[in-house]
Amino acid sequence: MTQPQKNHGKHYLVDFIDCDKERLKFAADVKEAFLEAAVKSEATILEHYFYQFDPIGVTGIILIAESHFAIHTWPEDGFAAFDILTCGQMYPERAIEALKETFSAKEVNTKLITRGTGNRKEQS
Repeated sequence: MTQPQKNHGKHYLVDFIDCDKERLKFAADVKEAFLEAAVKSEATILEHYFYQFDPIGVTGIILIAESHFAIHTWPEDGFAAFDILTCGQMYPERAIEALKETFSAKEVNTKLITRGTGNRKEQS
């Protein structure tokens, strides 16, 4: 029997490449940029947490009513991995653009995945 197809959101997987290494080192800086990006995307922020690695590097998450933002930085490589899962009304592209600018990323690679049962192959 085939299940009805339903879209459960869009998942943006974003790589920020060749960034300003100084902007990726410390939790306070990444947190400020990340929260600002969430506001610019018109996400509804519920909670957030950022962890400072020793000596440098950050991982963080923002829980939003629409789902989540997550980031992990590798300052030594000038690289940050970022994702947004959204199932609501917001503007993820605005967050991506804001972080590109803040991190001074020379290259941004984005993959977009539609989440949901509509992506499933029929199983017997």
